[in-house]
Amino acid sequence: MRIYAVDCDAPPDRVWKLIAQPERWSEWSPYVSGAESLGSPEVAEGAEGCVVLRGGLRLAARVTRVVPGESWTWRVGGLTVHHAVRPAPGGRSRIEHAVEGSAPPWSIAAIAYGPIAGLIARNIARVAERG
Repeated sequence: MRIYAVDCDAPPDRVWKLIAQPERWSEWSPYVSGAESLGSPEVAEGAEGCVVLRGGLRLAARVTRVVPGESWTWRVGGLTVHHAVRPAPGGRSRIEHAVEGSAPPWSIAAIAYGPIAGLIARNIARVAERG
């Protein structure tokens, strides 16, 4: 599993709120408008619901692990996506995303989605830095 990471000038708690609060995902994702039943205000371990894409398409999702303030992992279809924010020197953050596919064709989808995860990490950094 490859990790896509971006350094960010915003503090970790600001970044965490962006990645862990489903109602904020539309602020940085070009294709997600929100989520249903995945936790509120933050994602909750074991929550099952869906991610809502722009245009209304709903994809079943399950939050598999949460380390509050640090990382969370979920499964969407056959993809496992891991989101993390790490403290960095000077009050900064490091945003990390990793994508893994369970088996073909999902393993191929994970390879294709990886660079998109990197772009999304940059979007999160940009939004977090704006405050």
